Amino acid sequence: MFVQPLFTPVRMGDLRLPNRIVMAPLTRMRAGPIDHVPTALQAEYYAQRASAGLIVAEATAISPDGFGWADTPGLWSAEQVRGWRRVTNAVHAAGGRIIAQLWHTGAIAHPDLRGGTQPLSASDVNLLQESVTPTGRKPTVQPRPMTIDEIRRTVADYARAARNAVEAGFDGVQILANYLYLLAQFLNRTTNHRTDEYGGGIENRARILFEVVEAVLGEVDPSLVGVKISPMHESGPMAAHGETLPMAEYAIRELGGYGLSHLLLMGNTTDFTGTP
Repeated sequence: MFVQPLFTPVRMGDLRLPNRIVMAPLTRMRAGPIDHVPTALQAEYYAQRASAGLIVAEATAISPDGFGWADTPGLWSAEQVRGWRRVTNAVHAAGGRIIAQLWHTGAIAHPDLRGGTQPLSASDVNLLQESVTPTGRKPTVQPRPMTIDEIRRTVADYARAARNAVEAGFDGVQILANYLYLLAQFLNRTTNHRTDEYGGGIENRARILFEVVEAVLGEVDPSLVGVKISPMHESGPMAAHGETLPMAEYAIRELGGYGLSHLLLMGNTTDFTGTP
């Protein structure tokens, strides 16, 4: 009898998936607008998709500083943990598996989402993109460079969010380190002009990524932790350049030494014809 490989089991770290269909993380904007708590609608939505081998939940802010997209959920408060517990309980009751995606938006946030204060980033480079605010899309603004203390606090926030994810019943976590968000802003030389230990060469710019990975591994076993990263960048300051692939290759090679459960790569969403 012919067997369809897509529907055969596979092991991903310590998770045994009944099939090889993975639901990608998709921003849904269905959380509470004030408290950023997941809602009953989210529990229903994910439970409906529990027949996938694995669900990667929507990007979820690790802290108030990391929050930067209207109506998206968080993982820093007890109420948010309880809200996510309703979601994971619903998925597990339907026979599924779900992991949390840990998110800091960095410069993609907007003052309207931060009580009027500037968003944080590696440097003061405007991404020239759009922020999703409670009153609609607005142009991004110039962010404020993070202090060393803020970087350390952010690393600790990732660890706390990972711990909260476990408490909320998630089957693992994924660190979001690509696209236009904070960790990618540190990795990219066009958005990271720092002259301290988090700037300069490839190794220094990647330092925060590995500090985050190690902090998360202090809370969750490596076999239940993954990273989303890829050499994909949009237009503006984060568009592809001659160091885009070398940075991705370095980061992925180094991540290979941590015994993580998975790596999620994202394809390009723009035409790179004629670029480096």
